[in-house]
Amino acid sequence: MINSFLGQMGFDTSLLSIAYLSEHLFWPLCTILAALTVGIMLNRLLMKRIRQTIDPDESSLKRVFLHALIGVPISWCLCVGIYWGIGMTGFSETITKFLSYVLFTVIIYTITRVVARTLAGFVDLHTARDPSLPKTSLLTNIIYVVVYAMGALIILQYYGISIAPVLTALGVGGMAVALGLQDTLANIISGLYLIVSKQLRIGDYIKLSTGEEGKVADITWRFTTLISVLGNAVVIPNQKISTAILTNFDMPRRDITIKIPVGVSYDSDLDKVERVTLEVAEATMERVDHEIDIPPTVRFHTFGDSSIDFNVFLHSSKFENQYELKHQFIKSLTRRYREEGIEIPYPIRTINNINEK
Repeated sequence: MINSFLGQMGFDTSLLSIAYLSEHLFWPLCTILAALTVGIMLNRLLMKRIRQTIDPDESSLKRVFLHALIGVPISWCLCVGIYWGIGMTGFSETITKFLSYVLFTVIIYTITRVVARTLAGFVDLHTARDPSLPKTSLLTNIIYVVVYAMGALIILQYYGISIAPVLTALGVGGMAVALGLQDTLANIISGLYLIVSKQLRIGDYIKLSTGEEGKVADITWRFTTLISVLGNAVVIPNQKISTAILTNFDMPRRDITIKIPVGVSYDSDLDKVERVTLEVAEATMERVDHEIDIPPTVRFHTFGDSSIDFNVFLHSSKFENQYELKHQFIKSLTRRYREEGIEIPYPIRTINNINEK
């Protein structure tokens, strides 16, 4: 009525409306901006405290929890500012109730996020301290799904939606989903079995009875990824790995023994052959893989058709180092034998012709 009266008098009612809104929204906006500023300052103080009081190389539950809190002060202060701002604007009860639902959702989401990140960090911390447990994305994903599902149920309960029918529907629907996703569920269970049984770890070099081999890169909810020697990714369903005959070259120890067969002529001095071979083997191991401290060995075993045969046993700290180790050893041993006058004979076969007179 006041606006129509002022309009008849020749006043610009649009300017009055803007002035009215500015007057009623100024302090709420200031409150929201002030709360946001406080949240940013608290978040910076939290990050500064983390840098000052905790060693960057330290792995502890305290560090995991503080890192999970990063960003929370901003969200909570902003929510408080919006809540206060709503109370100052005098909005209708419907809008106020709707915004309160939104704010409650944001608060529960941030709490859920902190809990999920803390639990996931705790699992990563535990797997880092226990080398027998693989650090995989499967455990992290399960933690996030469970924690966020619990947060969603809390939000639904606050909205007045009964959880019991939802759980019943999930149970009935879960049976139908389980029938339709048998292979997927089998892969998830197989992935958990691989982790719990400690048959393999991230970084282990494995070979399956079906021929696939490589270093374990990750175990997800459905697949296990291997990185082959050529650098290609080999993706295998978890169920296939759990049912296959598996050779883990990193268990029970990561170092491996490499056997290289060699043969020398019957005219060779075997003591000299052994001494020269060990010198070349030790030099090659030191040059290629200096992390190993197990000495090489030589074992003669057979009087062959044209040579005395023996095996040279080298040691490597990693499975993938064996190829370079063999390559360098064969080159160095051939060169050294030639320098020392040790003969590696060609295969010789004598044929007697009984028809010759």
